[in-house]
Amino acid sequence: MFKPVKPIWRYFVTLSLICLLFLTGCAQSSPPATSATPKLRIAAAADLTLAFKEIATQFEQETNIPTEITFGSTGTTAMQIENGAPYDIFAAADVSYVDKLNQKGLIITDTQQLYAQGRIGIVSLKGNPLSIKELDDLANNPMVKKIAIAEPSHAPYGKAAKQALEYRNLWTKVEQKMVYGQNIQDTLAILKSGNVDVAIIALSIYKADEVEFTLIDGSWHDPLNQAMAILKTTKQEDNARQFMAYVHGEEGREIMKKYGFLLPGEFVK
Repeated sequence: MFKPVKPIWRYFVTLSLICLLFLTGCAQSSPPATSATPKLRIAAAADLTLAFKEIATQFEQETNIPTEITFGSTGTTAMQIENGAPYDIFAAADVSYVDKLNQKGLIITDTQQLYAQGRIGIVSLKGNPLSIKELDDLANNPMVKKIAIAEPSHAPYGKAAKQALEYRNLWTKVEQKMVYGQNIQDTLAILKSGNVDVAIIALSIYKADEVEFTLIDGSWHDPLNQAMAILKTTKQEDNARQFMAYVHGEEGREIMKKYGFLLPGEFVK
């Protein structure tokens, strides 16, 4: 007896279903993809904004370790760390803040290192007819109505600015002119806004095309010895040690010098 032949398309449908089931099973049994390398979280003083951004870019290119840097006032950041802020590295503008964290058992002691000494100077906007040649001009020049410095109570560069003014017996003469920034970058932003006539900022954030800069004698204030360390809560100690080594290495030192920092061995006492 004649048996009808199944249409050929049914064979293709059946084959497609078998392939689909096979591929689905493979997908379910495959191991999950590995997660990307987590970012190395660095809390850094605001005076490091330009230098550390450049260092981090080169570090990432050479090591494939991603970084995330939060810049701010050293005193405020130290307080955040005491309250459990999830950073891996703390780069402070004043070694005393790292010392205090060490005393509280919050850092890996053998990682604490001095990495730079900062410098401060007086700045006015480019094109401003105001001429500032020395610190005394802040009190003696009648065109100076408002002066910006970082808040001395928690910003090391603001503290240094106040100390320099006190050393020159100028603080009582200019205190009423003061406008305070949260950190040294905020202080520069206040100057750029036009709300003050001059500011005292870190040499490391000065840009020649934006402001006129007059360096302040480093012997007029406590040394801005800057230290960094790895926090005990880190889960990336090896990567953090690599970053610190990079800052102290040839590439890192070259960048730090580019932005006006003095390096260990060059510090002014």
